[in-house]
Amino acid sequence: MPFLRNQGGRRLVATIAAGVMAIAAALLAPGPPASAAALLASEPQASADAPWLSLSQDGFATFSVPAAAVEAAVGPVSQLAIEGNFGPSSAWAEYGLTRRGDVWSGVLGPLRPGLYSYQVTGDETKGLKDPTSGTAVASKPLWSTFLVPGDAARLLADAPEGQGGKIETLTYGAGSKAQVWTPPGYSARKTHPVLYLQSGGGWSATDWLDLGRARQILDNLSLQKAMEPMVVVISDGDDPQTLRKAVAGRYRVHRDPARQAIAGVAEGGSQALRTALTRPGQFAYAGSFSGLLTDVKVTGHHVELLRLYTGNVTDPAYNATNRLTRTLDRARVRYEFDGVNPDAGANWNAWQENLIDFVPRLFRKVRDHGPSAGHRPLKGEFAPPAPGTTPTPFVTEDGFVTFETTTAFTAAQRVTVWANNGRNGSWLRVPMTRHGDRWRVTMGPLDPWFYYYQWFVDGVPVKDASNPTKVTTEPNWSTFLVNGPKARLLTDVPADKGGKVESMTYRSSVTNQDRTALVWTPPGYDPDRAQPYPVFYLQHGGGQNHTDWVEMGRAKQILDHHFLDGNLVPMVVVMANGNVPDFNKELLENVVPAARARYHVSGDPAQQALAGLSLGGAQTFGVLKAFPGRFGYVAVFSAWFGSDAGVDAEAINNGTKLLRLYVGDQTDFVHPAFMTSLTTLNQLGIRYEFDGVTPGPHGWDVWQKNLIDLAPRLFKR
Repeated sequence: MPFLRNQGGRRLVATIAAGVMAIAAALLAPGPPASAAALLASEPQASADAPWLSLSQDGFATFSVPAAAVEAAVGPVSQLAIEGNFGPSSAWAEYGLTRRGDVWSGVLGPLRPGLYSYQVTGDETKGLKDPTSGTAVASKPLWSTFLVPGDAARLLADAPEGQGGKIETLTYGAGSKAQVWTPPGYSARKTHPVLYLQSGGGWSATDWLDLGRARQILDNLSLQKAMEPMVVVISDGDDPQTLRKAVAGRYRVHRDPARQAIAGVAEGGSQALRTALTRPGQFAYAGSFSGLLTDVKVTGHHVELLRLYTGNVTDPAYNATNRLTRTLDRARVRYEFDGVNPDAGANWNAWQENLIDFVPRLFRKVRDHGPSAGHRPLKGEFAPPAPGTTPTPFVTEDGFVTFETTTAFTAAQRVTVWANNGRNGSWLRVPMTRHGDRWRVTMGPLDPWFYYYQWFVDGVPVKDASNPTKVTTEPNWSTFLVNGPKARLLTDVPADKGGKVESMTYRSSVTNQDRTALVWTPPGYDPDRAQPYPVFYLQHGGGQNHTDWVEMGRAKQILDHHFLDGNLVPMVVVMANGNVPDFNKELLENVVPAARARYHVSGDPAQQALAGLSLGGAQTFGVLKAFPGRFGYVAVFSAWFGSDAGVDAEAINNGTKLLRLYVGDQTDFVHPAFMTSLTTLNQLGIRYEFDGVTPGPHGWDVWQKNLIDLAPRLFKR
């Protein structure tokens, strides 16, 4: 979005608890959420036949599930989630919806192009299918699917009507069934090569169609003339000899092994490899997609192509593939390795890519025998520390994170880890697996950034007691950092190089009690210097307090780095507790005088700044309207302007050197109110800056980036 310097706002919600932690708790708390999400939104209604899922052109999935439909299907629920392959590396994860009126709703995204599967689940165990979706997964009756289009998913789209191949069901043996794809223009007068494509343990042959998009992939490759015309037989891998006889009896296919191929996923891939390596002369081409074969006695090797595929370290086949390559190397067996897919584990998103790569290599000569673009070499086996010794959590240099509980939950039935691990910091719950008397999961790769998480043990939120980090306002949360260049501004600077954070106690005439603010002073702060320091008052959101900008917002690290990089005007930053009934009075009569009394800061409006997030942003707008010109620099993160009654636009413009506004994307629930605010500001003629949305929801990932952008802009005009 281009840089804008404009004007805008509408109606202020007078009372709001909008901090991300409060919202996060409300999303999973029993009953209607007492959060800003509920206050900002009217109580929507949904007709019985309205789609539960709508998908925007830019990949945002909006879920609107009528509470009445859920109750009719599974009874009353206190929590509702969408489960799907939304997690890191396309792992299965849960996205919590919020109850607003008669509808459970939420926005997830932007989702990368690809196929997504999902089901609706109440109270962690009450599953139901989306009845408004026309899609189905034969082996998973509660699942539905949807396709996010895009260039990366073009081969997953349906071929033009009437131009693709055909799918038929072949019954063989004692009633087993296989799905058979025949290419466009298939004729029994011509003999075709054949690929036997197998599913793995826990998966059905139909999953290759419902989840693997095999039909669409084969149709599109065929129409692009990127593959040899062939018959593809999709099965569960049982009774292979009987299946081959049935195929030969019904379809015109080659019986020459040189014109036959076999491939499969997981156990199906292991079976394909074992057949190719121990029964030479049956197949000339073999592919293993996340195969789990680790050791095999090679009795012969007469295949034209043996190609191995694996996902990243979250794929159980990662270590298996590493061991298999050593076995093949020792046996001097020629094979090809597609490289490690860095962005996928053992799931259909990876296996779709494997099929797309494998099929064009069959029954023809190809020049490229290397890995797919962006795939990486094996680095040896992945081995997190032994149970009970894992740091909390264990983070690899490339962003894979292993979480592990203590032994306190041995009797639990279900444990998940809830974190800002989704796209742009959205919150997802990823199931953990029992390992002896502990629960463990490895997820990733997570982008370099700052993360926070908590366990859910049989639906109850629990802190990771082994992690010493804390969040004062949300005792169940723990934090960690994934290092990398993108996260540099969030990392600690050397202890003797950064500024200082101190507590400032002051007397509040609003609450009639002592209150506390945290104050950052820059490196080399000199209380006796000739010129007073500019001062920046930085406010938290609803459900938070003065500790959150330091514990969650990484304000000290951001300010330290900007100062050391030479980007920051030396200033004092005051982070006060805004949880008062009269914020304007608290700020101007208590916080500001206390800061001036204790620190060498300026009282000149041109040397004072005020900013806040969510509720703190609404409070900031309130000060701007009531006391225009009191602060020369004003910024608002994820908030809204409110009422335009009595607003003196001329005084705001004359007294404000910078009014800069920020908001998250469509997953930020204040986004609609914020955009309305821009219209109001425009109508009032108030000048402001808005550089487009910050990708992400109503959370710290967005607000950290907002502070990173704002701080270097202060006191430079």
